[in-house]
Amino acid sequence: QGMDMPGSGQFPDLFLEITQVRSKNGSTQRQIANLRSLGIRKIHQTVEVEKTPVTEGQLAKIRHLVEVEEC
Repeated sequence: QGMDMPGSGQFPDLFLEITQVRSKNGSTQRQIANLRSLGIRKIHQTVEVEKTPVTEGQLAKIRHLVEVEEC
């Protein structure tokens, strides 16, 4: 118990590479807040985040501003 065992319902350690490719000018405050919470500060900056339902939801709101790759 308490150990991360395969098939224990835990999410696998998958990561996403997120790169901002479009300007945040004209975006809503919510979209800008999602960019900042993912660690993206500048255009063409790439960050690596763990793939979780939370990050998937954030990305759904800013999909038009970023490119996403699984790694």
